[in-house]
Amino acid sequence: MKIKVKKLNADAVLPTYGSQFAAGADLRACIDGELTIAPHETALIPTGLAMEIPEGYAGFIYARSGLATKKGLAPANKVGVVDSDYRGEVKVALLNHTDRPQTVEAGERVAQMVIAPYLAAEFSEADALSDTGRGEGGFGSTGRK
Repeated sequence: MKIKVKKLNADAVLPTYGSQFAAGADLRACIDGELTIAPHETALIPTGLAMEIPEGYAGFIYARSGLATKKGLAPANKVGVVDSDYRGEVKVALLNHTDRPQTVEAGERVAQMVIAPYLAAEFSEADALSDTGRGEGGFGSTGRK
């Protein structure tokens, strides 16, 4: 699959895969110099890129495990979604989960994006739903550990 990518900034770097079988392509910060994120604050990190994701697919933005474990930085919304009809700049909302300021450098890998298909459902109102063994139990109600 080919994804058209438009550079909105000359310093932007196209997404790249870190290894042959990596599912996520790294997204890099397209910023001037360094950006410091205060403890427990969120900063919107530009990538300098816009994309044309094919219809029926979306770009799912996930944390980079190294950035999350070493600096405590991960997407604020846990998983970002880039829809196929979005043509604006892809940005990453990075949350500093630590009690210390954390710095993001220009060109640093700040997230990874997985391109995946999705199903669009048609929702219809119903007076009743089918019964299941689980029923309305949720949030740990199955008792499994």
